Amino acid sequence: MNASSKAVTKAVIPVAGLGTRFLPATKATPKEMLPVVDKPAIQYVVEEAVASGLEDILLVTGRNKNSLENHFDRAWELEAALEQKGDELRLGRVRKSQVLGDIHYVRQGDPRGLGHAVLCGALHVGDEPFAVMLGDDLIDPRDRLLSQMLDVQQRYGGSVIALIEVDPAQVNLYGCAAVEPTDDDDDVVAVTDLVEKPDPADAPSNLAIIGRYVLHPAVFEVLRNTEPGRGGEIQLTDALKTLAGVPAESGGGVRAVVFRGRRYDTGDRLDYLRTIVQLASERSDLGPEFRPWLREFVAALPPEDGE
Repeated sequence: MNASSKAVTKAVIPVAGLGTRFLPATKATPKEMLPVVDKPAIQYVVEEAVASGLEDILLVTGRNKNSLENHFDRAWELEAALEQKGDELRLGRVRKSQVLGDIHYVRQGDPRGLGHAVLCGALHVGDEPFAVMLGDDLIDPRDRLLSQMLDVQQRYGGSVIALIEVDPAQVNLYGCAAVEPTDDDDDVVAVTDLVEKPDPADAPSNLAIIGRYVLHPAVFEVLRNTEPGRGGEIQLTDALKTLAGVPAESGGGVRAVVFRGRRYDTGDRLDYLRTIVQLASERSDLGPEFRPWLREFVAALPPEDGE
């Protein structure tokens, strides 16, 4: 069986970043452990992987990330205290994080970029296609993006990335793709070129890469031979650009799913706040009380200059 025809069972989640945008909160707490309502951001990502059938999960960590491992481990004292109180609701929430999947850990060591973080998973992944999921991007569970990407990879082989349409003036914040239509459907396209954070005037499109990938294991050898790019880091975008020009029989070819669903960005402070407000507003246990308060609060705000 070749690598393309193997079912995807593993997810690699890089979590070694320093989280400098959220300092000083992330001085001692990993950004992936910042709460989104009442769960850390990383749990949403792991739950998405498991819901898509990927129960073998590798977290690529770094220094000061021990709380990530603790979160997915047993908390005997806490569980015993909750059991003694008869608090079954919170006990269930605590226990859920430790039974989500088979979670493994490897340290990245030197912070040499996303491409290097993915390469750290080579021994664990082996000769199989695998998913890469970035912890800053939360995908609403009602929108089955990863499942669709897995289906596309099984049909075509190669690698699959996720794209969203962005304001053309904002493409310099993303990796950007040049694409061609396929015979599949309007939201599945073939990738012909990728550019990391291009100047808007030079961008091949307004289709930006977001943090979901399904990769052929051929990416590992390409990453080993990829020179550091923007910021002195090994860019996954550069490796995917190379794979886009490699024959399919050698693990090449890159397709993309153009995602039009609900995505929450927790890597930016304003978007993080928007995410919390949106998810809390939609929760059946919080929304009925939170939404009226929010309306009153917004209505009482002083007008901005020019309003």
